Amino acid sequence: MTRFSACPALALRVRSSGESNREAFFLTAGAGITRAYVYGGPKSRLRSYVSPFHSGGLYLYHDPVRDSFKVTDFDVRCWRPGIRESYDRTMAAAAIAETVLAGFGGGCNWTEALEQTNAALDALENAADSRVSRVFVHFLWNWAELTGIEAGPSFSALSPASRRWLEISSTMPASEVRELGLDSGALLEAKNFCTALVARAMGRRLKSWDWR
Repeated sequence: MTRFSACPALALRVRSSGESNREAFFLTAGAGITRAYVYGGPKSRLRSYVSPFHSGGLYLYHDPVRDSFKVTDFDVRCWRPGIRESYDRTMAAAAIAETVLAGFGGGCNWTEALEQTNAALDALENAADSRVSRVFVHFLWNWAELTGIEAGPSFSALSPASRRWLEISSTMPASEVRELGLDSGALLEAKNFCTALVARAMGRRLKSWDWR
């Protein structure tokens, strides 16, 4: 078996490992959630490339003795600098990343999960702060469908505005959902419903969902 591999990937979380190295968690099209180490000091080109919300072609080396992966290169195609220019965008992106990690990368639907998550982050990058929650709720609603979570009878208990918005948004790309209007009260109701739905399936509620 070859020790080198390459696949489309999205960096979800990066944290320090030792004095100068990093541990990164990716959503990959080929293997779902993958943990790999990034070696190099603060001035390392690779270290700057492997950052949360960057996506592109990931190149890995597998060490069979330690059964661990090392990032040998990351061909970043989407940098998404706009996410970090807004508190709401940053927090929503972090909540999306944590949802993907907690949901094990979407089960075995890795390619679809990667496409869906990339689309949500692309929509967030230049979204007005007032539109960020729409993108996040849209992601959660589609994530529930992707992972086989059923809305159940509680869906019919939603207000007509919230229910209709979710039904329409599920047929739209994330970039267009930003402009799909909904008053703040109905949007909050839709968010509470979607977070409760996903939390029930996960067995826990993520604190990152409640940045607003």
